[in-house]
Amino acid sequence: MRGCHVMAKPTSSSCNIQCRYCFYLEKPRQPVMDDATLEAFIRQHIAAQPGDTVEFAWQGGEPTLAGLPFYRRVVALQKRYAAGKRIQNTMQTNGVLLNDAWCCFFRENGWLVGISIDGPADLHDAYRRTRSGKPTHHLVLAAVEKLKAHRIEFNLLTVVNQHNSRQPERLYRYLKTLGTPFLQFIPLVERDESGAVTPESVSPEQLGRFLNAVFDIWVREDIGNVFVQLFDSTLGVWSGYPAQMCTFSESCGHAFALEANGDVYQCDHYVYPAYKLGNLHSVSLGEINQSPAAIRFGENKHRLLAQDCQICPVRRLCQGDCPKHRISQGKSYLCHGYHSFFTHSAPYMKVMRDLLAQRRSPAELMGLLS
Repeated sequence: MRGCHVMAKPTSSSCNIQCRYCFYLEKPRQPVMDDATLEAFIRQHIAAQPGDTVEFAWQGGEPTLAGLPFYRRVVALQKRYAAGKRIQNTMQTNGVLLNDAWCCFFRENGWLVGISIDGPADLHDAYRRTRSGKPTHHLVLAAVEKLKAHRIEFNLLTVVNQHNSRQPERLYRYLKTLGTPFLQFIPLVERDESGAVTPESVSPEQLGRFLNAVFDIWVREDIGNVFVQLFDSTLGVWSGYPAQMCTFSESCGHAFALEANGDVYQCDHYVYPAYKLGNLHSVSLGEINQSPAAIRFGENKHRLLAQDCQICPVRRLCQGDCPKHRISQGKSYLCHGYHSFFTHSAPYMKVMRDLLAQRRSPAELMGLLS
C-alpha cells in the first residue's frame, strides 16, 4: 500500500487578499467545506496511509477563512479516527487573520505554520496586496510576532518572482531576521490565457542568479543554522537520498488537491476537469490513490522527459523539474536557471557529502571557505 499527500483546501479559492500573481483566484468560489465532507476526508486520509504518522496540510485560498471552530472540529475528528496513529498538521497562511486565539490553538495542538512573505515591505507589497490595493507586509509581520510570542514553530515561504528575484542578498538577509531558520523559495511561473509567461514570473536567468547568490551567502555563513529547503534537498540527493521536493523527484503524483466540496485532483497545479480523480462522497481516497489514473500521472513525469534531459549532467538533481513548468517541447521553462544552480553548487555539495560520509558536520565547509 502506497501512501499519499493531500493539500486540503477547505475554503477553495476564497482569499482575503489579492496577490497579483495568484493562479488560484481564477478558480470557482465554493462554500467552506461542510462537516460531512470534512469527516469523510479525515477518516479516509488516515485510512489511506500505511505508516504510523499521518500528515494533514491545510491551504487555500486562505485556510483561516474557514474559522477557528472549523479547525477545532478537525482536531476532534482526527482524534476520533486516529486509530493509534500520530497526527501532524501544517497550515500555509498569509497570516492576516492570526491573533492570540489562533496562536493558542496552534500551540496547544502542535501545528506547524507556514507564513507567506516575499521579502521586505517594498518587495513583498509589490504583488501581495489587499483587494482594495493596500499593502499587507505589516500584517504579515504582526502575524510573525504573534507566532514568536506564543513559541510556535513556523517557516517562511517566499515566491521568487520577477521583482524580488533582483535583490537576492537583501531578501535572504531580511528573511533571516524574522525568527525562524526554515525557508522555502518557490519560483513563480504562470501563463496567461494566450499561453505566454506572465510578466510577474521569474525568468530562468533571474532564478539562476537568485539561487546562486543566496547559496553563496548560505554556504559561507549559515550551514547548520539556516535550512533552505532546496539546498537541503539537493545535498540529500548528492548523499544518495530521494529528493525532498516533488518537483525534483524522479516521479510525482499521489500529492492530491482536495477542494471544499470533496473533489480530488491530481495536484494543486492541475485543478482542472481533465485531472479530476473523483469525489470523496462517491469514491474513497484510498481507491483514488491506487487508481490507474493516479499512478499513470506520477509515472508520466519520467516517461515524458524531454530528450535533452536524458543526457543532461544535472538530470539526477532536477529530474526535469515540475511537469507544470514543461511548457516548451517537454522541457522546463526554468531549465537554464536550475542548470546554473546545480552546476554552481556542485563543488560545495560534494564536499558536504563527503563530510557527512565521514560522520562530520557539513558546517565544517564554512571554515574551509573563510
